[in-house]
Amino acid sequence: MLLGSKIAWDDTVLPFQLDRSDIRGRVARLDGVLEGILEQHDYPPVVEALVAEAALLTAIIGQTIKLRWKLSLQVRGNGPVRIIATDYYAPEAEGEPARIRAYASYDADRLDREDAGFPQIGKGYFAVLIDQGDGTVPYQGITPLAGGSLSACAETYFAQSEQLPTRFALSFGRSQSPGHEPGWRAGGIMLQQMPKASPFAAKPEGSAAAQPALLSAEDLLSPDEGENWNRANILLDTVEDLELIGPLVQPTELLLRLFHEEAPRVFDAQPVKFGCTCSADRVRQSLSIYSSKDIEHMTTDEGIVTADCQFCGAHYKFDPATLGFEATREAEGEDASSAANGAEGGPATRDEA
Repeated sequence: MLLGSKIAWDDTVLPFQLDRSDIRGRVARLDGVLEGILEQHDYPPVVEALVAEAALLTAIIGQTIKLRWKLSLQVRGNGPVRIIATDYYAPEAEGEPARIRAYASYDADRLDREDAGFPQIGKGYFAVLIDQGDGTVPYQGITPLAGGSLSACAETYFAQSEQLPTRFALSFGRSQSPGHEPGWRAGGIMLQQMPKASPFAAKPEGSAAAQPALLSAEDLLSPDEGENWNRANILLDTVEDLELIGPLVQPTELLLRLFHEEAPRVFDAQPVKFGCTCSADRVRQSLSIYSSKDIEHMTTDEGIVTADCQFCGAHYKFDPATLGFEATREAEGEDASSAANGAEGGPATRDEA
């Protein structure tokens, strides 16, 4: 796929509303974010595509929720691709970008590099975790892996856990600008019925938890809402891949092309960038629960404890005497971090996925 140069809408999420349909949505374009995420690793193309889809979903969903801190997506399965994890960090101040990071863990020996990505995950679950910071209780919603794509899993999650009819149209892949190396680009649109009381919330016997099967958008809509929802989805079905990720159609123009009869109204765009939150202090904190004997088992033959961030590849080295709740020496800045490009001081782990 041959595309033009970078455009102003790259790495942004644009919120919008369809006033005549009572539907809200988001348009997202990612390029530098994906490059920042994927260049930290040497994933096979099939894994890269799954990470790209997860990152795009994270950008759209994270901007939908009024976050004070972090939203995470976690995909776990019993197939060759065992884990896909993403984090979305809300902007720390007005006008600042949100930050996204992502990684995958996979069994290279079991991976079918010619097969489509989603079947490589196998059976498992799709989870959304929301952490609003100190003094709050983290929220977690889980749905089984189903529907043939991560976006279909996200649609099921919103129907099942939030009782919100939701639809995603996503496109992602490697593209090439004239005179530049190939790189990853992604674009997508989310439609979502405006939040209101769920018909299941009013009937205890018919609550979402009591349903024997997974809910869909059609289960949650009144006849009038269903007509509006179906009409908006028929219009969304006409979108083309190049309209989602190409440089020729701006998101505002795309909304008019697709939904001009639904009176689209846009709001302020949210910039996003790749960014990790790992740091030596956070690694120390995560190791503070271990005894000196535990720390000894983590110590290498060179007499140091090392930690690698799964998300950005930052590498940390520690004096074992400064770690754990039985530390015998204060840290004196000896930690060495060879952080990957774009890393910005989420917790690191001792092993690279």
